[in-house]
Amino acid sequence: MKVAVFGRFYNETTTTSVERLFDYLLKKNADAYIETEFFNLIKKESPNFDAYKSFKTFDTLDKSFDFLVSVGGDGTILRAIIFVKDMGIPIVGINTGRLGFLATIQVNQIEKAIQNIIDGKYKISERSLLSIETSPENEEIKALNFALNEIAVSRKNTTSMITVETYLNDEYLTSYWSDGLIVSTPTGSTGYSLSCGGPVITPDTNSFVLAPIAPHNLSARPLIIPDSTEIQLRVEGREESHLISLDSRIATLENGTIIKIKKADFKIKMIDLLDESFLDTLRKKLLWGEDKRN
Repeated sequence: MKVAVFGRFYNETTTTSVERLFDYLLKKNADAYIETEFFNLIKKESPNFDAYKSFKTFDTLDKSFDFLVSVGGDGTILRAIIFVKDMGIPIVGINTGRLGFLATIQVNQIEKAIQNIIDGKYKISERSLLSIETSPENEEIKALNFALNEIAVSRKNTTSMITVETYLNDEYLTSYWSDGLIVSTPTGSTGYSLSCGGPVITPDTNSFVLAPIAPHNLSARPLIIPDSTEIQLRVEGREESHLISLDSRIATLENGTIIKIKKADFKIKMIDLLDESFLDTLRKKLLWGEDKRN
């Protein structure tokens, strides 16, 4: 069993999670590889690092890996897909923060979860992604031109709103006068889009969401569209440039740039254990504030 492990931050919960995960991987004689920067962070912070010196490190992945374990929150998984790309390596998330929609394994479930994966007691949830092209081309975006949660355009260096001219399959829709516009996948519907009033969509839905950010148009509302739609955006505003984000990666585009967004030609595979579901996570998430008060 060849396993990749990725993380970004280190706190008290991370220490417990990493040690429980690593101890179990050692017990199972797993061929474990730790992402180099995360490995160095563990080396610096973990009091029991010497026990894990046998683990190797990686900077890139290949198709020989059986799965990747992400240690962190949903944001860490969004970073993990940069390593997985279109290789079809399944991802499972250990949650070291608040309840997440992607990172769902809690610290006390680590050993059981890994054993279930080894035994094949899991299902795969395939998640659609967005891909992007710009004219003129932007080298930062071209190198990693996909996003699992959302692609968003927003204002930069100004308090003034921007105008986002929007076309669907080459047909003019509207010009959003707002702080920006989010194009979200079903996976991303529980993220930034939700914060801007967008709907929650189950992961297997073949749809995308357009959610304006603080729109001044009183009639502007989130819009659900088929995921076969090609979306074209063009931004104008008082400044010469604006921001575009692909999940947590941000670049600057000149106003007037043509932005084409469509469904990517590959999907990300998420490992779901048999005793969990999106609806179960959604129920817990909706009750999270009540649970915290109690």
